[in-house]
Amino acid sequence: MYVLGTAGHIDHGKSVLVRALTGIDPDRLPEEKKRGMTIDLGFAWFKLPSGKEVSIVDVPGHERFVKNMLAGVGGIDLALLIIAADEGVMPQTREHLAIIDLLNIKKGIVVITKKDLVDEEGLEMAVMEAGEVIQGTTIAEAPIVTVSAVTGDGLPDLITAIDHILDFTLQRKDIGRPRLPIDRIFTIKGFGTVVTGTLIGGILQTGQQVEVLPPGLETHVRGIEIHKCRTDLALPGNRVAVNLANVQIEELARGMVIAAPGWLKPTRLLDVKLRAVPDLANPITHNMSITFYTGASEVAGKIRLLDKEKLGACESGWAQIGLTCTVAVARGDLFVIRSPQGTLGGGEIVDTHPRRHRRFQPAVIESLEAREGITEDAVLAMLEVRGISELRELALQCNLPETEARKVVENLAETGRVVLVSGGEDRQVFISCSHWRHLVEEATKLVQDYHSTFSLRQGMPREEFRSRLKMQPQHFDGIMRKLAEDGYLVGEGVMVRLPAHSVRLSPAQQTRVDAFLKMLAESPYCPPTDLPLEPELLNLLLEQKKVVKIGKGIIFIASTYEEMVKRIVEHAKSKGKITVAEVRDLFQTSRKYAVTLMEHLDAQKITRRVGDERVLR
Repeated sequence: MYVLGTAGHIDHGKSVLVRALTGIDPDRLPEEKKRGMTIDLGFAWFKLPSGKEVSIVDVPGHERFVKNMLAGVGGIDLALLIIAADEGVMPQTREHLAIIDLLNIKKGIVVITKKDLVDEEGLEMAVMEAGEVIQGTTIAEAPIVTVSAVTGDGLPDLITAIDHILDFTLQRKDIGRPRLPIDRIFTIKGFGTVVTGTLIGGILQTGQQVEVLPPGLETHVRGIEIHKCRTDLALPGNRVAVNLANVQIEELARGMVIAAPGWLKPTRLLDVKLRAVPDLANPITHNMSITFYTGASEVAGKIRLLDKEKLGACESGWAQIGLTCTVAVARGDLFVIRSPQGTLGGGEIVDTHPRRHRRFQPAVIESLEAREGITEDAVLAMLEVRGISELRELALQCNLPETEARKVVENLAETGRVVLVSGGEDRQVFISCSHWRHLVEEATKLVQDYHSTFSLRQGMPREEFRSRLKMQPQHFDGIMRKLAEDGYLVGEGVMVRLPAHSVRLSPAQQTRVDAFLKMLAESPYCPPTDLPLEPELLNLLLEQKKVVKIGKGIIFIASTYEEMVKRIVEHAKSKGKITVAEVRDLFQTSRKYAVTLMEHLDAQKITRRVGDERVLR
């Protein structure tokens, strides 16, 4: 399926031509029929001799309805620039052509209509003028076809030209993220709310859960029609009508977007590459109020120029556009800006959720330039901005299919331009090299500072380390493994340390530790509870597993504790149970130690209390 769009000045025969090609009158509103002019978008369709299905979006030519024209022209594959032979190039011809150029529509046909109203010389002049006006635009190589929609003269040539160009026109990509910018809303009795638009980005199916953005309305697709024929599935590039469940017409507006849930986040601030139109009367200035158009949406806003004080005709620059309300857009979407004086310019969205930038910052401009287009450098630059990203997140940020994004970043990893970290559960985390260097520096300094502050501890608690680095839990294990593999840190259980770190006691400290352990050994089953050892040294012995703390103030030498547990388990196995009194007698200790020990073993899930007895778990 392909979508054609008309463009051109008012009363140059766009709708008449559509009717001649399709047999369908695109002017559907009573006021349009009464006034003989197109006011809003019209739609028609036909089949080419080759069998290709074609939808046509007919747009209004009057200057007052350019905003309606913009709502329909964004999703087209082939532009038909209509120029009447008896009038030639007119103001809206130039403005519509500028919009085609700004929206990077590269396939076009110039159709000289009303050839029956001029002589041969007049027709030649119209063709020559048309050829001149398209020079320097995206459709500079477009064929020029002359027709009369009234007599039918030239229509077969036009149909042949359309069929030929579409042979070399790629179908819209399926990147697994369907979007349908809404350009028309109505109700059908017995069905409810229906919206139309040109589907991009992915497949839409009957029964599919979707959301309407920006408001975030949750709904599902009740039914789909293409050219008034019901279908269960629509491919990207199709003009579709979608019947939405449980959504009222009053809740919707042109410019909203239907999307698969969860991936498209509305925004009010955009980074853009902006180009001014050739016939710009007055320059675009910083903080200028504009109206922003993309897809089928129209939003007021202001433009902040980042690298220039003003943009003159045909000049390009970097800008941020701040909007008065949110729009649902993706990186790479094209846009147009206008003022009451007409179309000012347009370009491509480079970032949909940027920070607010300071003006005239070389680093900002360099980053924006690197992110322009879809190249390895652009993906790398996007990762530099984000620092760390999972594959799915990066694919969304770059508006790429995950398979394509994976190829790009894995190639970047193989060439050492990004760091690849395995996050478990088939999760791959990609980190820019600059962010990785900063992370390594911050992580090693954090652990070094901890060692300096707590010299008697074997390492920094793992969770404290993660929290201090502000690292996402789902990324942490993979990053920690990578830090260990590269020799920066060592992870030991719940601790993190530098590879060269080891605890070194002073002679005085070693003397106190030896005396403490000797004291425990002298009364192994009834160790003293008044601990003559400072907490830091005791914590060290616990970390080194030289002693075991079973309760408040009660500490056993590790070998003694292991012996006691072994004998308790053997006794319980042979007798089927064990009591506190039996534990007391088994080790010739006091009831206090026996009770505390058995409560500890309960907590360790070695034993389980049943009345006054314990059994093994």
